[in-house]
Amino acid sequence: MNNHVTVLEIDVNALEHNLHYFKKKLHEKTKILAVVKAFGYGSDGAQVAYFLKDKVAYFAVAYAHEGTAIRKAKVRTPILVLHPQIQNFNQIVRDQLEPSIYNLKTLTSFLAYAKKQELLSYPIHLKFNTGLNRLGLSKADIPLIMDAINSSKHVKIESILSHLAASEDTNERVFTLNQLHNFKETIKEVYDYLEYTPIAHTLNTSGVINYPEAQFDMVRIGIGLYGFGNDKKETSQLKNSHILKSIISQTHSVKKGETVGYNRAFVANKDTEIATIPIGHADGLSRKLGNGKGYVTIHGQRAPIIGNVCMDMIMVNITDINCKEGDGVFIFKTQEDILNISSVSETISYEVLTLISQRIKRVLIH
Repeated sequence: MNNHVTVLEIDVNALEHNLHYFKKKLHEKTKILAVVKAFGYGSDGAQVAYFLKDKVAYFAVAYAHEGTAIRKAKVRTPILVLHPQIQNFNQIVRDQLEPSIYNLKTLTSFLAYAKKQELLSYPIHLKFNTGLNRLGLSKADIPLIMDAINSSKHVKIESILSHLAASEDTNERVFTLNQLHNFKETIKEVYDYLEYTPIAHTLNTSGVINYPEAQFDMVRIGIGLYGFGNDKKETSQLKNSHILKSIISQTHSVKKGETVGYNRAFVANKDTEIATIPIGHADGLSRKLGNGKGYVTIHGQRAPIIGNVCMDMIMVNITDINCKEGDGVFIFKTQEDILNISSVSETISYEVLTLISQRIKRVLIH
């Protein structure tokens, strides 16, 4: 049992608010796929999926074991595995997960596996590369792909998808529109080989905001579900779902000229009150937040992080804050806090959230 006093609270009311915010941007028949990979963007993928299981049409994870964790939470909603590996086919089928087929090797391997296991119309998803150049089948290979699939009774295409490279960047609008055009052409060509119509989807959170005309049949909501849009205006309409909190373990009175922490990185230029908080870089806090660049919030006041961020602890300046050992501390509570950490750490909100260590206790709050 995890009794760590440093806790990540996951606000399900925020999740629901954000889901409805994006639903209002969609056509009535557009489905929503909730992305819960990477432990639900650092929260708890299984608990988030359980909460949303009757509210979305699909979930997506990166790898098979993430889908297995969701199945163990008694979630029966379809789960797309975005980056399946051949060695995980047994697990994928056992747990009724649905693989994204992104290259010819994965396709031929899964077709052979499905035949050997005597599967019937097992749902697969075809991922095409339209410009991101990361994963994806080639449009030029569609005749080969479709001949192989149509020759098999063991699989059925559930969806066709692609991934936009820069949907959040309005300076890349021409490139994104070209990607969308390529995707439309790809879908049309695949449909010509079929007597049924798989779901089509390519929009992510920023895509929904910037390219609402390209919703197709389904959209994928990831970072937006957890409280972040692609600009300040959109983010202000969302609610933060991640709240990272701790307590003050110990306070110290540091005399002028004394030092704090490793390498004596902080030197007190006057008598200073400090507090030690049980969270460090092993928990996902960047060392770049040390030496006054980052802060925590205690009783509504910002306390700068002083000295170097340690593996398990940080020290903060509480000279002007009336607090004591055992009092609560917010590492971050708002989107502003998270974006500040992102800026100081020279990264993005995605990384701040997903770096939160698994030794930190997760708690859903309503």
